[in-house]
Amino acid sequence: MLSTAYAQGNSGSSAVATPSWISFVPIILMVLIFYFLIIRPQQKKEKTRKEMIGNLKSGDKVLTTSGIYATVSEIKDENSLILKLNSSTKVEFARNAIQAKI
Repeated sequence: MLSTAYAQGNSGSSAVATPSWISFVPIILMVLIFYFLIIRPQQKKEKTRKEMIGNLKSGDKVLTTSGIYATVSEIKDENSLILKLNSSTKVEFARNAIQAKI
């Protein structure tokens, strides 16, 4: 009984069937927009920041993520460096804590 009613309901419609993949087009477009407007620029910015951190040398003036302006005193190892805040204060920082080279 149910199957005959279902068949009669479909035979009466005159709408043109659209392919099912068409419903995914808006989702695909949103993903592409997010990628090109948000993800890709962020990746480029992070890449240039990592290059800047990798090229630091003694004597460079830097700004840390905590807002401290300092001068690189020495490079301790691949993950940390010593920053000179003033003539008598030296502090060890992680390289990832460097926000910008001034």
